[in-house]
Amino acid sequence: VQLQASGGGLVQAGGSLRLSCAASGRTFSTYALGWFRQAPGKERDFVAAINWSTGSTYYAESVKGRFTISRDNAKNTVYLQMNSLKPEDTAVYYCAARRTTAQTMSITSRGNIWGQGTLVTVSS
Repeated sequence: VQLQASGGGLVQAGGSLRLSCAASGRTFSTYALGWFRQAPGKERDFVAAINWSTGSTYYAESVKGRFTISRDNAKNTVYLQMNSLKPEDTAVYYCAARRTTAQTMSITSRGNIWGQGTLVTVSS
């Protein structure tokens, strides 16, 4: 499995960004794909995940109502639409995949396959 993340950048508080993660190497019907983030000096935290087959989603409380995860089966791509961004959203965002459910991915990152990170910087 290979994951290629893109879409990070610098944005002002209140602005929006969309991250993309192109997945390849296998079919993902039994997988969950998700996004995690790691701020400087902090642990990598769960942000959002989606069941590839059903489209059901899970979100961290801190991003509910602001972020939306979605997938395009034809393009094997997962998106993270981030609205109403806050300075505390600043982090390196990582795409992840695992043969599990989105709910389980929201609980533990053990076993995740990781893509490279993409930096999101939100200025105040």
